[in-house]
Amino acid sequence: MNQQPIALILAAGKGTRFKSKTIKILHPLLGQPMIFYVLDTVKKLGTNDILVVVGYQKEKVMSALKEREVQFVIQDQQLGTAHAVMAAQAALRPFLERDLLVVNGDLPLLRPESLQPLLEFHQRERNALTFVTALMDNPFGFGRVIEVSKGKYRVVEEREASPEQKKIKEANVGLYLFRIKDLFGALPKVSNNNSKQEFYLTDLIEILSQQGKKVRPFSLPAKDEIVGVNDRYELAQALRVLQIRKNKSLAQLGVTIIDPETTWIDIGVEVGEETIIYPGVVIEGKSKVGKDCRLESFAVIRDSILKDDVHVLASSVVEGSILESQTKVGPFTHLRAGSHLRKGAKVGNFVEMKKTEFGPESKAMHLSYLGDSKIGRQVNIGAGTITCNYDGLKKHETQIEDEVFIGSGTQLVAPVKIGRGAYVGAGSTITKNVSPEALAVARGRQVEKLGWARRKRKKR
Repeated sequence: MNQQPIALILAAGKGTRFKSKTIKILHPLLGQPMIFYVLDTVKKLGTNDILVVVGYQKEKVMSALKEREVQFVIQDQQLGTAHAVMAAQAALRPFLERDLLVVNGDLPLLRPESLQPLLEFHQRERNALTFVTALMDNPFGFGRVIEVSKGKYRVVEEREASPEQKKIKEANVGLYLFRIKDLFGALPKVSNNNSKQEFYLTDLIEILSQQGKKVRPFSLPAKDEIVGVNDRYELAQALRVLQIRKNKSLAQLGVTIIDPETTWIDIGVEVGEETIIYPGVVIEGKSKVGKDCRLESFAVIRDSILKDDVHVLASSVVEGSILESQTKVGPFTHLRAGSHLRKGAKVGNFVEMKKTEFGPESKAMHLSYLGDSKIGRQVNIGAGTITCNYDGLKKHETQIEDEVFIGSGTQLVAPVKIGRGAYVGAGSTITKNVSPEALAVARGRQVEKLGWARRKRKKR
């Protein structure tokens, strides 16, 4: 059995057309950097030896890939694709009998099932070099493939091509499989005698052909996968393809996505079967959604865990939170980081919650702020309740024990504790602990001055 090739990922270039402070290959697509898709593809081919050529913003790239099993090659000056391979010669020298897959780091749409036939063709034909081509209606920007004589090829870059050569529809797309010992024999002959004064990897096609080595083109049927992402618009186009792929994969696992074109789910998100996702939903980061959930339109779920049978109503935002089974949130609810809703809890319209544990079967149905709180089971939070958790310097905790009733319009000035089974009268400002089973009323006594309004009108 042939060994899987070593992979060389080219990731040193700036990507000037992106007009970005961040190197192109680190721009995110559905929650992960563009280059991660390329790494995942070669890994799924069975390739365990992966080299990444870095140069521009190399510290950022190396930091982003620190948990990946890759070896880095430094290309301090970016003098072309062949120059990037030259930088990797020392790392490749122990593997002369192996093959080398060279792939750009800006091909996030490339899938392993599309590359597998390339590997099989290269190994079956015992080629020194197999280079990937595609027939394009408009190959602008791509090198044109010319068969000089039978089995002898060369590639002319767009900027070097004559008007007649630019009419050629077969384009070189920048994917190569080399036999490493043949690559090493040809690399020293690559010249930078061209308009950009760079060392082109495409020159090796002609050099190896002239040396009598077996060089063959390979047409990849899925040509939409091999177009690089070179600017922000192409980034958006790639994102759209990945979005549909992700939504299709979830649908095949038993998830109902009512409108896949308006639903955005990050690549690493997990969703359980029988969950229904309405149009306009966004699920990001390290989120996990359980079975039999219902996520209504314009809900945003970010870095959160939703267990089974959770219902998120329209236009709610859930961030860094845990929603246990049979909980219900929204509409227009905002759960900020650190919120934890226990089984059967309900949080309704225009409630904001932050760093709060909300007990089983407890309710806060409208117009409240609950921050830095521990709230027990079967607690009722009336409309307009506020935990006053910040004194201008520090945050303080509010504790509400089981079966407490908090009347509407209450302010709980932390740190404060409401004992089990207590009642707090509507409109109260609670500044001291409330005993279990007690009624606490803390509001100014109502005063009525008869005739005051009539006398005021007469003075106008």
